[in-house]
Amino acid sequence: MQFPYDDQLAGLVANDATSIDDVVRILQAVDALLDGTKDGLKWFNTLYLQVTLKVRGSGPTKFITDLDFKFADLYLTALRGWLTGGGLPESWRILFEQRANARLARIQFALAGVNAHINRDLAVATVKTCSDSGLQVRHGTEEYREYTEINVILDTLIEQAKRELMVTLPGDALPGADKVEQLVGAWGVAAARETAWVHAEILAAIAGDAALAGRFVDGLDGTAALAGKALLLVMV
Repeated sequence: MQFPYDDQLAGLVANDATSIDDVVRILQAVDALLDGTKDGLKWFNTLYLQVTLKVRGSGPTKFITDLDFKFADLYLTALRGWLTGGGLPESWRILFEQRANARLARIQFALAGVNAHINRDLAVATVKTCSDSGLQVRHGTEEYREYTEINVILDTLIEQAKRELMVTLPGDALPGADKVEQLVGAWGVAAARETAWVHAEILAAIAGDAALAGRFVDGLDGTAALAGKALLLVMV
């Protein structure tokens, strides 16, 4: 365990989320537990909680509501795997391993989590949501329109985070801040989510071949892990 409260944290994420209210409750409990001066996970979890509250408050459709909790559950499952010694995607592992690295900026932790969640998890959650509801993953559908409308919420909150989290874990001035700004400035959520939808279309098309689908998701995870490693570089 990295932190003295990790056993308690494991208890908070021990069960799957089954609704958007469930997600909010769990994220709030996790957020209250994490020490933002020592634990970089705090800054992804806080951002994710803000996004979820905004989505819930926007009067989401059934599709977005279902996608929201199934998507969030992939983060909670990965965290559970890390804390209990189980399996988890590599893109999440590299973030969790760096939780205590005080040389990193808070925004680096936040965006590394966003990277793993969108570039690896979002395609998986989209396919599951559509499959469970008998929907097709296809451009031009009502579901695709609803999906892209969430970009406005994400863009606003991530740009706010970029301005506010340019400090290290203890809140000190950030060495090499200009380099971090260049790194995070190149990351755009709308493009990442569009790519995730395309990946979901491909994954849905090959779903009948479980082995191929598994390799495809492994490929998404590998690509996200490489991006995560870049986002978590110490800038000096």
